[in-house]
Amino acid sequence: MLEKHQKLERNSLAFTVMILIVASIGGLVEIAPLFTIENTVEKVEGMRPYTPLEQVGRDIYIREGCYACHSQMIRTLRSDVERYGHFSLAAESMYDHPFQWGSKRTGPDLARIGGKYSDAWHVAHLKAPREVVEGSVMPGYAFLAETTVDTQKLPYVLRALSRVGVPYTETQIKDAARDLARQADAEAEDEDVLTERYGDKVNIRDFDGDPKRVTEMDALVAYLQVLGTLVDTKTLKSGDLVR
Repeated sequence: MLEKHQKLERNSLAFTVMILIVASIGGLVEIAPLFTIENTVEKVEGMRPYTPLEQVGRDIYIREGCYACHSQMIRTLRSDVERYGHFSLAAESMYDHPFQWGSKRTGPDLARIGGKYSDAWHVAHLKAPREVVEGSVMPGYAFLAETTVDTQKLPYVLRALSRVGVPYTETQIKDAARDLARQADAEAEDEDVLTERYGDKVNIRDFDGDPKRVTEMDALVAYLQVLGTLVDTKTLKSGDLVR
């Protein structure tokens, strides 16, 4: 048996084919059952699609590679729960395309960062990380505060997400740019429109300290501030699914 295995290892092509076959079988065994389970992802009260401003912030988060150093998955391990909070639920990623679970923590997990720090803290941290967190190796993102959000592609982004299952309505897609402006304006007279479309748990305010325009800093901070805040973990049952 050992001789046959050694012979296989010497033949790179055959060895590669065998690896693919074995990996495919393992993948089918793991993945196929998920398509037959109706409650693969249990619905949890409070979850909603991201608002246009939050979605833009999420796209910026991905664009700048934040996922490379920050995970968004709190495991059920005691050390994780004590440091970051309630373990992550599958439902909390149901509208994430792609998900941001991550696999590396150069910085802390961000799954429940929302509301932990003020907007001013996030802005200061993003502009000059080492002035806020001593020894941080995170690069600065001060340019975000100088970059106005481009909303031209926003309706197309929401429509693409709707085609993969995110329940955006035609009205939400059509008025995406206006809703984005509403959320970043604490003095907007029609802010009730936003809560009617996305629920009560929508942070409506100027996030970056510059009320004259909506910047990429506004969007990224809005996204960070909503992470982990939609589900009331205190009312969860022990049977809720983890990621």
